[in-house]
Amino acid sequence: MLTRFCVCVSLVVLAGCAGEHQAASQSPLAYTPYVAQGPATITLITSINGRSDAGAHSALVINGSERVLYDPAGSWELQDGVAPERDDMHYGMFPAALDNYIAFQSNGVFYATEQTIVVPLAVADQAIAEAKAQGATPKALCGHSVSTVLAKLPGFESLNVAYFPKAIAREFAKLPGVVETRIEGTTAE
Repeated sequence: MLTRFCVCVSLVVLAGCAGEHQAASQSPLAYTPYVAQGPATITLITSINGRSDAGAHSALVINGSERVLYDPAGSWELQDGVAPERDDMHYGMFPAALDNYIAFQSNGVFYATEQTIVVPLAVADQAIAEAKAQGATPKALCGHSVSTVLAKLPGFESLNVAYFPKAIAREFAKLPGVVETRIEGTTAE
């Protein structure tokens, strides 16, 4: 009886996850690629609840041959086709789009951390390819998807695949050359 109950609960949970994972259209995206000045970088964005100090979300800003945002299971979007999204990857991440994303992740009681590391262009482009290959992520698995992408990159082999955003941020901070910035949110009254 207990086994039957566990199987039923598992099927309901899996059905809930599967319902949110939808294949994206394969039609071409209409966007203007943005290439940021400076070296190739990978930036881990971690949104943290200021009241509970719990990690709320993980994402990657990858500045390679173009700058993209990998926002697995994220809900951020801009109107008018700016930074269009396919399978959790946002393209055309101009400075204003990136600023809007950071503000979104650090609003209200939340603050965000940006941890940036300079990488060879080939590593940044591999990160873009790995994130594309990861595809859309079910809700609550952002950390797992981000850490899976990172763990496949040269120079990031020390990172473990994890589920919790703050655990990933702690591991990322140990990489040589990481520069961290904390972005405080504004509390709405």
